[in-house]
Amino acid sequence: MGRLTTHVLDTALGKPARGLKIELWAQGAAPELISTHETNDDGRVDGPMLEGSAFATGTYELRFFAGDYLRKTCQNLPDPLFLDVIPIRFGVAEAHGHYHVPLLLSPFSYSTYRGS
Repeated sequence: MGRLTTHVLDTALGKPARGLKIELWAQGAAPELISTHETNDDGRVDGPMLEGSAFATGTYELRFFAGDYLRKTCQNLPDPLFLDVIPIRFGVAEAHGHYHVPLLLSPFSYSTYRGS
């Protein structure tokens, strides 16, 4: 059974990013919002964001609301923020695979990869 999971680590603070809003969008003729989530104390979403028969091949986008999270951390940040909403668009070629799309975040950079 295929599934999509994520987690967010705040590399500037060296800890999981708690309370970060994430939206999952399907990318087709018109983008469609599938679900909205918030990271827990471990920087993870409670359970898969998409799984089973709902998890199909295609193109998806995760939108990480980093700006809102960074403002809550009370770090010394510029106005406007360098990073605000971070979109990560990715393709799912294997409907039975596990796609883990983590975000490593700081106020001035981010990175991602396909994890396991």
